[in-house]
Formats: sequence, C-alpha cells, structure tokens
Amino acid sequence: MTVRRSGFCAVVGRPNVGKSTLVNRIVGTKVTITSPRPNTTRSAVRGVLHAEDVQVVFVDTPGIHKPRSALGSRMNDAATASLDDVDAVVVVVDATASVGPGDRRVLGDAIRRARATTTEPPTEPPTEPPTGSLAGSPVPPPVTPVLVVVNKVDAAPRSQVATRLAQVAEAAETAWAALGVDGPAPYEVFPVSASTGRGLDALVAAVVARMPAGPAYYPDDMVRDTSEGAWVADLVREQLLARLDEELPHSIACRVTEWEWPLVRCEVLVERDSQKGIVIGKGGATLKAVGSAVRSQLPPGAYLELFVRVEKRWQQRDDALDRLGL
Repeated sequence: MTVRRSGFCAVVGRPNVGKSTLVNRIVGTKVTITSPRPNTTRSAVRGVLHAEDVQVVFVDTPGIHKPRSALGSRMNDAATASLDDVDAVVVVVDATASVGPGDRRVLGDAIRRARATTTEPPTEPPTEPPTGSLAGSPVPPPVTPVLVVVNKVDAAPRSQVATRLAQVAEAAETAWAALGVDGPAPYEVFPVSASTGRGLDALVAAVVARMPAGPAYYPDDMVRDTSEGAWVADLVREQLLARLDEELPHSIACRVTEWEWPLVRCEVLVERDSQKGIVIGKGGATLKAVGSAVRSQLPPGAYLELFVRVEKRWQQRDDALDRLGL
C-alpha cells in the first residue's frame, strides 16, 4: 500500500474512561490490554491503523490521576509527554460520569497544546488528494483541534449524554478563554461507544483528515510496536487483573525473563509475602488458570512458565521501575 500521509494521535484521559478499548476498536484488533481496574495501562502503547493511503499511529496512554507512588508519577509523565510531537489529540471522557476536575485538567492540557500549534505553518498537502471514505480533507488545518470523545454512550441515557456534551463544551471553552486567544476554541466532540463501535467512523475520519503528508512509519502487517516479551507480560497481568481482588492488582508487575521459543518464562512481582500466595492460588489454581488463558492467545506450541517473586516496595523504587521498563 502506498502511504501519502501519516502521523501520530495521542489518546489521553482519566483512568477507566475506555482509552484502550477505543484504540483496540479503531485498529481492529487487540493491541493493548484492557480491564475494569484503573491504571491498567502503565506506559504508552502504539497501535497502527492502516487506512487506504493514510497510516495513523494511535498512542494509548496511562490514565492521568493523582499519583500515590513513583510508578504513578511516571505514568502521568508518560501520558503528558504523549501530547508532544503528535498530529492529533483525542481526549476521552466517560458519558456515565460527570466531567470532573481530572477531565478538565486533561482537556485543558490538550487545549493549551492546540494553542501552541497556532504559530506553526500548516503542513503542505499531498500532491494528489486521497480518496475513500476514511480519507477526509487532504489539507490539515493550521491549528490542531482537540477531538473530545464522550465514550460509553451505549451505557448512558440520552439525557445524560446530552448533559455530558454540554459539560465538555463548557470545559473546553473555559480552558480556551483562559488563554486569552481570539477565535473559536479548537475542539470537536464525538459521542462514541468504543465497545460497540457506535460513532467511530466519524471520529476516525476526523483523525485521518488531520494527518500530514509523509511516508509510513510501520510495515503494512504491523499493528502494534510492543515487543513480544512486553506483550506476553501484559497478557499475564491482564489475566491476573481479571482474577484478583480490588487492591492487589496495583502491587503486581510482570516481565518476561527468558524467551527461547517455544519456552517463555514470565516473572510476576508482588510487594509482600502475603500477596504471593494469593497470586499463586490454592494448589496453584490461579496461576494455572492465568497461564492457560494467556497460552490461548499465543501461537500454537507455546510453553509459558510463570513464577512469582516478592520485590518489596517496587512501585516506590526507581531502580525497580527502571528494571521493569516503567
């Protein structure tokens, strides 16, 4: 496929607003793990959309929150840094929850980034206009608008969605007015259900329309840039998140320590001795169930070996976070 335009789109928001589900739905396959637990995504994950003659790299980011650990601070830093050097920003809010201070902070940061682009010249359009339903406008605007996704509209009544749309508009206008800039605030709002795909075509078309001229960043068959080891470690953590109680998931980290295909050894870190037994489960039942679920998502013949180790206070220690690549 010949790519005439390409670019990056950061997807930001508070925890649990559906950013990862949205990226997976847009790309068309699972590129990042999901969970109802907050802060499932711990580092930026890139999913690649190949759409006709345009390639878009969506950057799924950790939920921006009030950090209580060194890990939390690093996650916030990763999400904020994703706003730099991208061609579009998608801010995700939850239709089932009121637009609160956290949403306003994220939206304000994105609006300020849009303001910073007003001094930059517009990107030159491609020599030939793109075609097709996802092509959109061939000339990206000089100001990068913020694309606000009001997600989970399938789970909220119409009146609640309307209220949420009004709250988003008020928050965006307030953030723009605080900058003292003339002209309309550079944002658009998209009611979407990432779980069902409702409203997704309009959002994708808007993102695609803002990609500048440029070649492909990734091969046609590549949908994520996560290493195989990091991907398996995330799959293990996803299965643990689905099986463990409310607090323990935050104390778990996973990393692949050996990859000699078909043998893959993955280490599960916990912070206290008491947590080790919970992760293993009675008679090893929990760990066995996790291993079976992960193997079902790997190529046939994979042999996954899981073991649990105590790493005290790893969330607070920079040396441990560095070793884990967080």
